[in-house]
Amino acid sequence: MNNLNNRVNLIGNLGTDPDVKELESGKKLAKFSLATTERYKNKEGEKVSDTQWHNLVLWGPRVDFAEKYLKKGQSVAVEGRLNHRSYDDKDGITRYFTEIIVNDIFMLGTGKVSEAGPEPAGVTKKATSSSAGKTKK
Repeated sequence: MNNLNNRVNLIGNLGTDPDVKELESGKKLAKFSLATTERYKNKEGEKVSDTQWHNLVLWGPRVDFAEKYLKKGQSVAVEGRLNHRSYDDKDGITRYFTEIIVNDIFMLGTGKVSEAGPEPAGVTKKATSSSAGKTKK
């Protein structure tokens, strides 16, 4: 059985374009937000939408994929792990931060037309730790 200790799977829409940075070490990272929305009816029968925002971080070859293909509003599926951090702000107050370190990301088709042409329904592109950055011959 796969390791299930710290695993997150989400489907949602990108809240921002990926913010790509290159570190002094030469490694690249991309940060962006993902919105997931749960829709249901409450006790009174009213439709309710509950949107949660998640901070995503990509490393390595997946960054090139994100930079090239991912845009705000796009529907994606991600698999990753939770990471909790803290830091002291300029006033000395400790701030806590939770983010998802992404292992796999899949673009989900929307049927919308982009600069690259129409996207078919279903999974259109995938970046994984093992396949990202590889080209087909």
